Amino acid sequence: MKNSLKIVFICLFFVGCQKEIKPEEIAFINGYWEIEKVVLNTGKEKLYKVNDSFDFFELKANNKGIRKKVSPQLNGTFLVNDTFENISLVYINKAVFIAYATSYAKWKEEIILLTKEKLVLRNDEKNEYHYKKTGPINILNDGKKIK
Repeated sequence: MKNSLKIVFICLFFVGCQKEIKPEEIAFINGYWEIEKVVLNTGKEKLYKVNDSFDFFELKANNKGIRKKVSPQLNGTFLVNDTFENISLVYINKAVFIAYATSYAKWKEEIILLTKEKLVLRNDEKNEYHYKKTGPINILNDGKKIK
């Protein structure tokens, strides 16, 4: 019984310490994000050392926008296609969720952490996706400016 109370207390402590996402931080989501790792609900981690695609988020002032997969090229450009998910922010109590919608499915992910450099999302299965902010890559060094 004592161990059960300790576990409940520790869980409540971590839930209570979760950083609240402030409205002025929401704009940080705009831009290119590279996945670093996924922490599964079992505690196992899957690391991503090399990525051939980034997630691009574009959120407008009405808290609606898109998420699109883009592939960085060596010259600082991106390959893109017409596939994207419509997104909108949903506020439930003090939590902020990204709601996704396509022709085929709807789902949501909770924003656990959002800074200028880090993004952590948690899905309904309790898997956490850890991203770092990124941008164009130009290793060809061709002297052209990156947009």
